[in-house]
Amino acid sequence: MPLKDTMALVKEPQPLPVVPLPWFFPSLFAAFNVMMLVFVSGLFFGFPCRWLAQNGEWVFPAVTGPLFVLTFYSLVSLNFSDPGILHRGSTTEDPMTIHVVSVNQRAFRLQWCPKCCFHRPPRTCHCPWCNICVEDFDHHCKWVNNCIGHRNFRLFMLLILSLCLYSGALLVSCLMFLIHTRHLPFSVDKVMAILVALPAAGFLIPLVLLLLIHAVSVSAAERSCENKCGFHQEHNPFDQGFARNWYLTMCAPLGPKYMSDVVCLQRPVGTEWIYEKIQLSPPCPPKHCSPGPPVLQLQPQAQPQPQPPLTAQKRTSGSGEVAIVLQEIDASPRLSLLSEAPRRGSSRRSQSLDPLNLRLPV
Repeated sequence: MPLKDTMALVKEPQPLPVVPLPWFFPSLFAAFNVMMLVFVSGLFFGFPCRWLAQNGEWVFPAVTGPLFVLTFYSLVSLNFSDPGILHRGSTTEDPMTIHVVSVNQRAFRLQWCPKCCFHRPPRTCHCPWCNICVEDFDHHCKWVNNCIGHRNFRLFMLLILSLCLYSGALLVSCLMFLIHTRHLPFSVDKVMAILVALPAAGFLIPLVLLLLIHAVSVSAAERSCENKCGFHQEHNPFDQGFARNWYLTMCAPLGPKYMSDVVCLQRPVGTEWIYEKIQLSPPCPPKHCSPGPPVLQLQPQAQPQPQPPLTAQKRTSGSGEVAIVLQEIDASPRLSLLSEAPRRGSSRRSQSLDPLNLRLPV
């Protein structure tokens, strides 16, 4: 075969197809929703509400004004809020390791997340749209392009409640304006009142139904993703009663729950950082320290120190130490899942193993 024919059979390299950014259009849709809220509110305050205020009906702008500020604040805050993202783990973690924890006498096997490389705590799911693992994952809200989880669920409930009240106030105000101006000829103010009343009435009923659905879910300590698959068919171990469920969801401090601190330890970090995180007592000179219980050491010493069976495993720099600590925490039968972990602002240098509920095997 001639050389020219051989060269003709070789395909030229084709340029890679241009894939659109996966986050662009959802973010654009969330920004569009914010602009629509501002646009409809501008029509209302500029035409029917202005006429009502000029004719002595000050109660309508006095009610709709604060509701608009509350709705706008909750919508923007929910767009940029943290749903409860858990840190990614180390690539050296073993996905075949089985971790089992207990919640109210019910055992949960921690599922391995191949994207984030760690074993997910109970009620933690990986969002395919955001590519993150969210603690107490409820659902992914496309209206705000954000996940709804442990840290922003109360903002989500505030947004739904404020939207319901604001839509109802807009609808009532526009109807009262049309009633008061029924003897006047058709004008621009009436057109704007109708344009505002139509979307307010259209969104009011779905928003009220959504608020009722989530209120029932909070009362029963359920999540939207669990209701779809029927996860808790017989008994829900997370249900602690009506009042307690509402308190934990809406009023309790947003500290880390379950294994948030443990998952943070899975990141491949230096030995010095790990030493500060898990040391039993702050270091001090030998002259001023009385002999006490042996301290967990990460650096090898000149003289051999008595070590627990933990050191018999493989020790590598950074992530290896973290994987051992995580395994002991998960395997401990005395891990208290429902006790609150220390807050972020507290000092962790002198934190002992007892507050973390660690029980190392003897």
